[in-house]
Amino acid sequence: MAFLTDTFSVQGTMGDKIAAVWSRIVETRTKRKIFNQTVRELSSLSSRELADLGLNHSMIRRVAYQAAYQG
Repeated sequence: MAFLTDTFSVQGTMGDKIAAVWSRIVETRTKRKIFNQTVRELSSLSSRELADLGLNHSMIRRVAYQAAYQG
């Protein structure tokens, strides 16, 4: 089992820290929105249309993850 801890530290005033946390929240929500939209759009395609793109239904979540979090 893999375990990942993601931490970040901000130097500065309390305002700077709040701004950093808020920025992180906005970034996370934006990435999740891209992921959900990609899944929705690819899921609406037929098997034939996905094949034209070189994809199949089992690849949709992986492609969406790559689009949102690695792209």
